[in-house]
Amino acid sequence: METPSFEAPGGVGRGAHGPGQGARLTLTRPDDWHVHLRDGAMLAQAVADTARRFARAIVMPNLDPPIGKVHEALAYRARILAALPAGARLEPLMTLYLTETTTSSEVARAQASGIVHALKYYPAGATTNTAHAVRDLRRCYPVLAAMERHDLPLLLHGEVTDPSVDVFDREAVFLERHLSPLMRAFPGLRMVLEHITTRAAVEFVNASPDTLAATITAHHLLLDRNALFDGGLRPHHYCRPLLKRADHRAALVAAATGGSPKFFLGTDSAPHPRHAKESSCGCAGIYTAHAALELYAEVFEKAHALDRLEGFASGNGPDFYRLPRNQDRITLVKEPWRVPSTIPAGGDVLVPLRAGEVVGWRLAR
Repeated sequence: METPSFEAPGGVGRGAHGPGQGARLTLTRPDDWHVHLRDGAMLAQAVADTARRFARAIVMPNLDPPIGKVHEALAYRARILAALPAGARLEPLMTLYLTETTTSSEVARAQASGIVHALKYYPAGATTNTAHAVRDLRRCYPVLAAMERHDLPLLLHGEVTDPSVDVFDREAVFLERHLSPLMRAFPGLRMVLEHITTRAAVEFVNASPDTLAATITAHHLLLDRNALFDGGLRPHHYCRPLLKRADHRAALVAAATGGSPKFFLGTDSAPHPRHAKESSCGCAGIYTAHAALELYAEVFEKAHALDRLEGFASGNGPDFYRLPRNQDRITLVKEPWRVPSTIPAGGDVLVPLRAGEVVGWRLAR
């Protein structure tokens, strides 16, 4: 991977004040290691926004019905590719939805397919379309053993759904109750603790063997739980796992910008139509695909760590998944632009993060 290049009126890096307006930052094109592209009417917009910024994307399987078989992943991949705008490129890296009925033979087919790169664990009821998900992880142990043999990673929505556990503590309890036993039982199984939100998760990943890594979203780096109530109830800041306290957000920023290869970019961008968010029982999910890389650049700039954005965004993920790093480059310009208040998505509209507000970096035209 090449060193990121700057054409910047003003310094960059950890000890500098940061680039001035018009500065250009050129990076190896990154990948998104956790994204929801949806299906049907929403698919085209999510695919277009993702393809503008990323070369590859780990695609979540929690459709309705979920993508649980290799032939279903192949069909979904074809729909994603068909939805790409003319001239755009994106390589969908498919995943299968782990259930208590998933078989070891399906794991073998997934590994042999060349297009399925992981299986995804959701605890039942944790987030969107998880009614079919796992209720007792121990019932999946034979399948996890097959994944370990075939070197197929397990992606973890790391929360418990025990109603006796406070919703803000569910990630920390998952680490103790489920992840620690998993790592003891399957020491060779590569796992990604996705969209981490707490200091406890950062410390757990740092203290674990290299078989465990974590993704971090832009919205968990930018927002703490006060954003849910800024001027009133803010449904477009509602996601699962929930935003946490400011000290947890600070720990995530330190992990993302600190240079460790164990942390990498995964947006968890999740489009929902506005009416599904602004309802009496609103859906969880924040849409960031429209400005994902630009929002991460804001975080790294504020931390005086723009020189480490390329490793986080373009290097650590491919290395963990044992895929080649991308060869092409992408350029960001330090230039503010205003995010539209809504984005058309099929016959609906969705409300993106920073709707009607300014983002400080943009993609070069």
